[in-house]
Amino acid sequence: MNERFIVLIEKYFAKELSDKEKSELETLLNDNPKLKEEFEEQKRVKEVLTKMKLKNPSREVWDGYWMGVYNRIERGIAWILISIGAIIFFAYASIEAVNSFIKDTQTPPLVKIGIGILIFGILVLLFSLIREKFFITKRDKYKEVQR
Repeated sequence: MNERFIVLIEKYFAKELSDKEKSELETLLNDNPKLKEEFEEQKRVKEVLTKMKLKNPSREVWDGYWMGVYNRIERGIAWILISIGAIIFFAYASIEAVNSFIKDTQTPPLVKIGIGILIFGILVLLFSLIREKFFITKRDKYKEVQR
């Protein structure tokens, strides 16, 4: 099919044809019966599509939709509250552990420094792994592909 014809009928249905393009379309339609047939078919399809109306969902469908939204919101809020509680608990426990570790006079300073560096390294590694997993899952183009 002629590419120019396709562009012209798209403009025709969008009502964006200039006078020159309108005469060009008429010439194409008069010269080629197949194009005229295609044009008429597209015209019928356009008429049918403009007359179509979308059916509104039933009340049960809407109720199910909103229940799903409420469930997701409730679970989201629950996870946020659990996370905040866990952060507060582990922060307090960590502060108490560090205070008791620093106040311990029996442990030599070199061992304290070594343990401190070890714990700091583990925390940096955990943070790095969590950050990497978070960014990979957000930007993974192939997460829908099954292996």
